[in-house]
Amino acid sequence: MTENVEHMFWYNLKTGEVEQGFVSQSVDRVGPFETREEAERALEILRANSAKWAEEDAADD
Repeated sequence: MTENVEHMFWYNLKTGEVEQGFVSQSVDRVGPFETREEAERALEILRANSAKWAEEDAADD
């Protein structure tokens, strides 16, 4: 991941907008993402990761 995260892309959960850099409060944003396109798919990526982690947890039980 790029070292300069303040210039990367973030998805604002409150507004649904993609932001570049630290525009909004950290509580309202997820990321960072390498590209604007990835940030636009943030909710899809988060859902996929959550499902993957849930499956891994279930397999560990």
